[in-house]
Amino acid sequence: MSEKGRVIFGIEAPAKSCDDINCPFHGNLSVRGRLDSGVVIKLKAMKTAVVEKEYLVFIRKYQRYERRRSKYHVHVPSCIKVKEGDKVIFGECRPLAKTVSSVILKVL
Repeated sequence: MSEKGRVIFGIEAPAKSCDDINCPFHGNLSVRGRLDSGVVIKLKAMKTAVVEKEYLVFIRKYQRYERRRSKYHVHVPSCIKVKEGDKVIFGECRPLAKTVSSVILKVL
């Protein structure tokens, strides 16, 4: 692998390098499927964050939109520094734990 790391879906690897095997840029983890964005709401688990994604759903009966939220557990590679309240882009990967099958790619 090159010194810089990989480019995934047009997202450049972070400047900091890491030894995490579950890093999509410096490790062996492949990212496939969906890319989503959301806000980090919890960072209490080790190398894991809870990201909340907000979206709109159209209610046909009332001809209006309703705001809904989903929570995702995502892996945080050690080369990416995040804190609560950060808006992030995360991508789908293979299951890393019982509830973790996404990884953070970029902090916006």
